[in-house]
Amino acid sequence: MNEVLQRRLAERRAQSRYRRRRLLGSAQGPRLQVDGCDLLQFCSNDYLGLANHPKLIAAMQDTAAQFGVGGGASHLVCGHSVHHHHLEERLAKITGRDRALLFSTGYMANLGTVTALLGKGDHILEDRLNHASLLDAGLLSGARFQRFQHNDMADLERRLKNLPAEGNRLIVVDAVFSMDGDMAPLDELAALASKYGAWLMADDAHGFGVLGEHGAGSAELFGLDQAQLPVLMGTLGKGLGSFGAFVAGSEELIETLIQFARPYIYTTAMPPAVAAATVAGLDLLAEEAWRRRHLQELIRYFRKRAAELKLPVMDSVTAIQPLLIGDEQRAMSLSAALEQRGILVSAIRPPTVPVGSSRLRITLSAGHSEADVDQLLVALVEALDV
Repeated sequence: MNEVLQRRLAERRAQSRYRRRRLLGSAQGPRLQVDGCDLLQFCSNDYLGLANHPKLIAAMQDTAAQFGVGGGASHLVCGHSVHHHHLEERLAKITGRDRALLFSTGYMANLGTVTALLGKGDHILEDRLNHASLLDAGLLSGARFQRFQHNDMADLERRLKNLPAEGNRLIVVDAVFSMDGDMAPLDELAALASKYGAWLMADDAHGFGVLGEHGAGSAELFGLDQAQLPVLMGTLGKGLGSFGAFVAGSEELIETLIQFARPYIYTTAMPPAVAAATVAGLDLLAEEAWRRRHLQELIRYFRKRAAELKLPVMDSVTAIQPLLIGDEQRAMSLSAALEQRGILVSAIRPPTVPVGSSRLRITLSAGHSEADVDQLLVALVEALDV
């Protein structure tokens, strides 16, 4: 067995696709201690800078003192605390849905939702650049699985036209694509779903908390209600700085997931203290709305300066600002060159992205300043000239 595994690992190293973990020695923030070095980071998904916010910390500490650490059991046994319930009610309210249901991770939320809704004889159509959890969910559902070209509504409509009449139909997209930073045209997708009798599901992991006037995410930005976007998934460990995920939708959807979503049924509930901290994060979406405004200003500033410097930034208006490099080894070398200059940016390589599209995935946060962005830009120009 070990010889086989050694060959597989050696092959991955030879392809410049070998991954290794970094040892973090500090709290999340614009500056991190990584492997003993102090670095200015542009690779976290803590978009609003809430992961180390005093109000989240206090909420978690106070609730842990009263409710302990562990969830104890699944939500359907004895793990569904008043803090979980309150968080679900708050998530339903901010998203404008009937109800919301907590999951431990976004991966589990996607897997549980898709496999609970679809089965043999049904049809699922996914954007080619969807997150791995959505692709895995589609394959595991047993439904007939098709991938349409990225954000190509003509290709999607052609596929919808050719579907047989039998079976349920589900269109699934990332609302914000995690490696490209661009957005799905949710309004056009909703129109196609209505036209062809399909359900629409959006994974808003990288939009919830960040986008929309109130931070409710991509659905709010596009003005889509529950009827137009019946299945909405969001995560809590990015824009809200906490942990976990949720699905929001109709009463019938949530009850269906409670009965049939295996990753929900057979998983211990998240610690109540985490739920309480997340509620504090939701409070801050209203109390500190300046964070979203500041982040948008930083995005515009970065893109303006990057264009002036002729950096190969991909087309994105979100906090995810990738630099397309192409070659895996080149991307790794540039990431290392940035680290030598005190900047932490991850190199993203296949299989996470298609072959030939390796990139530096830069993410901006409300915790950054324009001076931080300037420091990044100087380092990028220097590294790209190496």
